[in-house]
Amino acid sequence: MAFTTSNGRTQTALADINITPLVDVVLVLLIIFMVTAPILQSGIEVNVPKTRTVKEITEERLVITINKDQRVFLGNDAVNINEIATKLRQKIRDPRHQFIFVRADENVPFGAFATVMDAVKQAGITNISIVTQPLEEHGAKR
Repeated sequence: MAFTTSNGRTQTALADINITPLVDVVLVLLIIFMVTAPILQSGIEVNVPKTRTVKEITEERLVITINKDQRVFLGNDAVNINEIATKLRQKIRDPRHQFIFVRADENVPFGAFATVMDAVKQAGITNISIVTQPLEEHGAKR
């Protein structure tokens, strides 16, 4: 855009927006989110057993976790092992079509695992998946 000054000269207006500060701010925000994202996804530390056949988890489901100290969690909330069935009934509308994951530390005694599985079945849920990790192939070629 050009305009004429009072002494007859023609000048152009500076109409360009300087986006360098905007780019700087966006890059700083990107770095902050990249650093904090893994921290936000951390949950309950569990060493699940390793198996040869592992199905990839593609959908989000309700998760019951048993850690190495035999504490039970529904999602990220600690729950009394005797109240699991009641809490599940409160959270779930249709137990017949509900899927649930059970994550248990590999050092948890079978009795604690069986008690949790029994409580899930008492809530009416029959579609239960046990979370495992794939075995690492030592002789695999890359």
